[in-house]
Amino acid sequence: MGDLGWIAYPKNGWEEIGEVDENYAPIHTYQVCKVMEQNQNNWLLTSWISNEGASRIFIELKFTLRDCNSLPGGLGTCKETFNMYYFESDDEDGRNIRENQYIKIDTIAADESFTELDLGDRVMKLNTEVRDVGPLTKKGFYLAFQDVGACIALVSVRVYYKKCPSVIRNLARFPDTITGADSSQLLEVSGVCVNHSVTDEAPKMHCSAEGEWLVPIGKCLCKAGYEEKNNTCQVCRPGFFKASPHSPSCSKCPPHSYTLDEASTSCLCEEHYFRRESDPPTMACTTPSPVSSVKKGKITKNSISLSWQEPDRPNGIILEYEIKYFEKDQETSYTIIKSKETTITADGLKPGSAYVFQIRARTAAGYGGFSRRFEFETSPVLAASSDQSQIPIIVVSVTVGVILLAVVIGFLLSGSCCDHGCGWASSLRAVAYPSLIWRCGYSKAKQDPEEEKMHFHNGHIKLPGVRTYIDPHTYEDPNQAVHEFAKEIEASCITIERVIGAGEFGEVCSGRLKLQGKREFPVAIKTLKVGYTEKQRRDFLGEASIMGQFDHPNIIHLEGVVTKSKPVMIVTEYMENGSLDTFLKKNDGQFTVIQLVGMLRGIASGMKYLSDMGYVHRDLAARNILINSNLVCKVSDFGLSRVLEDDPEAAYTTRGGKIPIRWTAPEAIAFRKFTSASDVWSYGIVMWEVMSYGERPYWEMTNQDVIKAVEEGYRLPSPMDCPAALYQLMLDCWQKDRNSRPKFDEIVSMLDKLIRNPSSLKTLVNASSRVSNLLVEHSPVGSGAYRSVGEWLEAIKMGRYTEIFMENGYSSMDSVAQVTLEDLRRLGVTLVGHQKKIMNSLQEMKVQLVNGMVPL
Repeated sequence: MGDLGWIAYPKNGWEEIGEVDENYAPIHTYQVCKVMEQNQNNWLLTSWISNEGASRIFIELKFTLRDCNSLPGGLGTCKETFNMYYFESDDEDGRNIRENQYIKIDTIAADESFTELDLGDRVMKLNTEVRDVGPLTKKGFYLAFQDVGACIALVSVRVYYKKCPSVIRNLARFPDTITGADSSQLLEVSGVCVNHSVTDEAPKMHCSAEGEWLVPIGKCLCKAGYEEKNNTCQVCRPGFFKASPHSPSCSKCPPHSYTLDEASTSCLCEEHYFRRESDPPTMACTTPSPVSSVKKGKITKNSISLSWQEPDRPNGIILEYEIKYFEKDQETSYTIIKSKETTITADGLKPGSAYVFQIRARTAAGYGGFSRRFEFETSPVLAASSDQSQIPIIVVSVTVGVILLAVVIGFLLSGSCCDHGCGWASSLRAVAYPSLIWRCGYSKAKQDPEEEKMHFHNGHIKLPGVRTYIDPHTYEDPNQAVHEFAKEIEASCITIERVIGAGEFGEVCSGRLKLQGKREFPVAIKTLKVGYTEKQRRDFLGEASIMGQFDHPNIIHLEGVVTKSKPVMIVTEYMENGSLDTFLKKNDGQFTVIQLVGMLRGIASGMKYLSDMGYVHRDLAARNILINSNLVCKVSDFGLSRVLEDDPEAAYTTRGGKIPIRWTAPEAIAFRKFTSASDVWSYGIVMWEVMSYGERPYWEMTNQDVIKAVEEGYRLPSPMDCPAALYQLMLDCWQKDRNSRPKFDEIVSMLDKLIRNPSSLKTLVNASSRVSNLLVEHSPVGSGAYRSVGEWLEAIKMGRYTEIFMENGYSSMDSVAQVTLEDLRRLGVTLVGHQKKIMNSLQEMKVQLVNGMVPL
């Protein structure tokens, strides 16, 4: 059996040779060279090999083989191949089996064989071959090598399997995972949240057949009292707290509060300072500043006017007053008015009814307590002295009723008004509540312009659609918005290394950020150019005020801002691969469909988060998506709330202002109606960009041609080799009726289903479907017709292939129109990007021909 325990039969066949290398390490080879004898059948059987749970194994062979022509006499019986077999077994007892029970893996041939001359020069021509076997169903297997008359030395046999290594991603631990039996199979693996973290969305990743982790889904969050550092959850120190898993990090206790414990979820108020039970834990503790004296003013049957004096000890400058009132004994249904003055008029009240009022003041430190309850009554309706006196009242009442009925019917018939600007608008007037104002012909009669009113019922605001995103432009002082939503960073903590691009307001650089108690890490830095105006500074920092409100793995993360020194900077996480469109163009054809779908899923997940926040992006395009080294895509560029004056993709519309025409929904172009539904349209264009590896939407068509074509019902064609399911999703995103487009949560769900079922991506859009829905692109020569093949190829910047086309008989546009993808490959057009460009141009000309536009 030899030192290795392998068995050779017959015994005079394979021979084990034991040697040592220059370091005296043992070397084993098996050799056989029975080329002088007829009908050779020499077998070499390994010992039992455990597959350790793998269902697919790989065998790497290293061997030398002699050229039969170099043997004396050129023996006709000599072979230059040998065979490899395997047999599965759960234990070592299955070793003595018959030849016909083995399953053949392959016939192995040498790329290089040696000759007698090589032997003289002591040249070793070593061949390496790798084969894989699967699916395996038992605990182990044997390998066997059959020689049928070759001169061969087997130098090395290496048996291995592939696995995705244990890793922590998004605070979830994913275990060692052996790859699947199928070479194209993706295994879905669930992650387990690391210590002190909880599930936000069930963390999952997919293990590819090559042992790589792909398509991360979901994440864990550090639980309350812990924050994420270096991919672990670390405890909040005394003096710091974290109230919710969704909070980004531990925060210092707010003014006049403290905590002495680790892992605190809130801070205690200092003595004589208080916080309401309903106040968030981030609110400072304050001493009461109640309003003590309230006087009634004019009272009518439907209104009560009040005035009061400023509190004696307001604990700072009073920013505003909050007035709460309700009908007596109806405390669960109340109204709140905010006012910067010490007078208000509450109107719309019931005649002859008692109302309870309470008032409190707000300073920079927070709200004081409500005043004691003040009760006032509206004037009653006076009764008439006789039945005769009731007649005019009845007539008036009926008349008013008819008028009111007409008004109500008018409102019902004009229900679509809210599609043209009506609706609830939110602005930030106070820390505690966003104010809500109905803007559909409503007039605040008798109400001071500084007052804001909200209605509550059973603890809930009686107005729909309250958004969680706060527009920083509603702040009177933009600096207040920046410092509320973005962290100030000391300039000394930042090291700028190199310029990587130019932004609207200045340079974009890469560098490193070193914060106290943290390791230095790479960041991207936007700088505000010298000589800026105050408006430019406000617009520049406005993007940080927006970005700072978002916390999602597919939204670019804001690290902080530098505003107290120059240059003014915005610091974000660093995305190694830059913008998605440029990255795809550089890597044309290099990714699997699953990888591309994973990118699209990440973008959709980020947009779902923004949509849920009530934020409309307006400029969703591949150029505004950043991608890191793990192929994670993140939505960026939150600047379209300002006019796009410098964007080369923007175009003036008839209504003024600049918008990116090729990515924008028709209703947003025509009526400037930007909604999450118009973002979905843009997402469909991004899908097309990704699947076409950064192709320019609508190619060289003018913006006006794009607007006209889309309005007439044309849509972009399917990219080459695009799965039908993905193209159908694009068409759904491009529905003319915005209410018919899918929501972002539906898009995420659909992409998840495709990822979990990769076979659903194998059905591609056929060529006829691509042609029938293709958009017309006017040729660069302007007439829509090409005079020669050379002119056509030059126009699409493929002139290098002119000679090849002519040499192969494609000398006219009639003959070129019949070219297929296989023809291009045969002609030597091997670059995927060039194939796509030529085929797209041909398809476009065919459509123009069908429409009677291009005489070929």
